[in-house]
Order: sequence, then structure tokens, then C-alpha cells
Amino acid sequence: MNPNRRLFTAGLAALGVSAVAGGAIAAGKDDDKAKGGGKDKGKGKAKHKNGKQLLGDKIKKNGKHVLETSGANTVSVDVKDGKITGMKVKHSKKGELPVTKYKTTTKMASADVLQYASMQQVQLQQLGTVYIGFAYYDEYGYEEIYWYPYDMIYDGDTGAIEYIPVY
Repeated sequence: MNPNRRLFTAGLAALGVSAVAGGAIAAGKDDDKAKGGGKDKGKGKAKHKNGKQLLGDKIKKNGKHVLETSGANTVSVDVKDGKITGMKVKHSKKGELPVTKYKTTTKMASADVLQYASMQQVQLQQLGTVYIGFAYYDEYGYEEIYWYPYDMIYDGDTGAIEYIPVY
């Protein structure tokens, strides 16, 4: 057998073993956090919600409107002249939670209506529509993001950071 071929095969085998061992070690760390052994809760996957649908016709009335209550958290938005001026999340014991403002051109949340692929308007989604999301982390480490079209937000993308989804 060719010495280069042997070296290549041995290197490939070593790479495979290290990849499997690295995955097992990483899985052990996650299991430790799941059992409560880790100090840090970590950050989980994002839960995308359609804020426009949750708000509905309340956008026409000025004031504070509660979108939903999720566990101990109450999510509300402030509306002024038909535009959202901000979102607040209040924990029943901890008080106000920090809210992050995101922007993206990809539609991250859709209505809870079944649509066939042939019926979706894919082209309209990518023609410059900007979505603004308000996010917070719940007590389990999941990021809850409420998405709105740009034109529903009072100050648009001021203070918003570009959203990069983590898969």
C-alpha cells in the first residue's frame, strides 16, 4: 500500500474518533446543565411569535396593551397614534426584564394559518420588507421574540441590532 494512502487513512480515522469523543464530552456538559448542575442556565433556541397578530385591533387605541402572559411574565406593548413605541416584560417576582430590539429582512414569524407552498408569496417576503422584533429571555433560558412589520413601529430600527438566527 502507498505510504501516503496509509497516512491519509490513519488521519481520517483519528479525526473521526476525535469528533465522536468531542460530541460525547459536549453532551455530558449539556446533561449537567439540564440536571441543574450548571450555574448558568444558558441560552436556548428562540421562540418566534407574530406580534402583529397578537396585538390585533388594539393598535388603534393609545396606551399599554397586554399581549400575553407566559408563566410569571406579562408581555405588554405601548401604543401611541397607531404605532408601537416599546415593549415591556414584567416578571411577577423579579420586576422588569431587559428587552432587546432586533431587525431583519427575513420573515421569522407567520400567522397560525396553514398555507400551501404553492400559495405563499415568496417574492414579496424578500423585497425590502423589514421586520422589527422585541425579545426577552424567559426563566428557562429561551428567547421569546415578538415580530412586527417596520411600519408598525414608532421609531423604526433605532437601537435595533441585526438579528442572526442560531440554528
